[in-house]
Amino acid sequence: MKITIVGTGRVGSAIAFACVMNPIAKELLLINRTPDKAEGDALDLLHASALRNTNMQIRSGDIEESEESDVIVFTASIPYGGATLKTRTELAADNYKLLGEWLPGLAKASPNAILIIVTNPVDMLTYAAIKLSGFPPERVIGTGTLLDSVRYRAMLSEKLQIHSDDIRAYILGEHGDTQFAAKSVAMTGGERFFSDDVTEQIFQRTVGMGYKVAQLKGFTNYGVAMATVMILDSIAYDLRHTMPLSVLVDGFCGVNDVCLSLPTVIGREGVTRILHPPLSDDEQQLFLASADAVRQTIRQVGLT
Repeated sequence: MKITIVGTGRVGSAIAFACVMNPIAKELLLINRTPDKAEGDALDLLHASALRNTNMQIRSGDIEESEESDVIVFTASIPYGGATLKTRTELAADNYKLLGEWLPGLAKASPNAILIIVTNPVDMLTYAAIKLSGFPPERVIGTGTLLDSVRYRAMLSEKLQIHSDDIRAYILGEHGDTQFAAKSVAMTGGERFFSDDVTEQIFQRTVGMGYKVAQLKGFTNYGVAMATVMILDSIAYDLRHTMPLSVLVDGFCGVNDVCLSLPTVIGREGVTRILHPPLSDDEQQLFLASADAVRQTIRQVGLT
């Protein structure tokens, strides 16, 4: 499998390193606006891979060299950390411009690839990637609320004293301020557990966790890198794992023509199924609110 990572900033480099530690690809190509940065990362990773049981080909290159990629991971972004931390939505116009510069050429070079969008605001950009690439929606996936859900389960695990792998609890909707915990379908061992003040506090902590990490260290990268590799793993080995990912909504709750996170089954061809959990009336309204928020960002950048 050939994986191309576009953008070798903090996130792209962390994903590339995770791909070396979990060598699922035969070839890893790094592309960056500053070629020297991509070349330096490629050399460093090549040296690291010598300590792993792998013969993965690792190199830097350009769009032409990304030809026949199986998966393209898009992480390129304007800076959002520093003294004035930008919200995900505030990144919209500039990152949409970046996507427009890179994606048509990448799609032409690899017309059968699966696209994984990591850049924020991920829901709007996943929708934009479908439009810009011309790819079927099944082959365009945003990381969405996968990391949010992992954080949520980790904190629930501490409260419930149950391993996080055994907890089925999802953050759905927008990867942003309108995301919500699907509490009515959260369960472990087939038993539902219902919201109380503590679980509500856990959710509120989850919503702000990405911003908190970015404020403390200036960026986030390790968590989203491992979440991305989880998607790549399910594609490479056709594992059919179910993950909350940003996909083109297929009429769920009456929502169409927008990308939001729903439980999604991922295999070798990309999205194999989108699941429709039986949300409560309140949660359905929250899902609709997320749709409205993402549509507003879509309109903001002139996509419609």
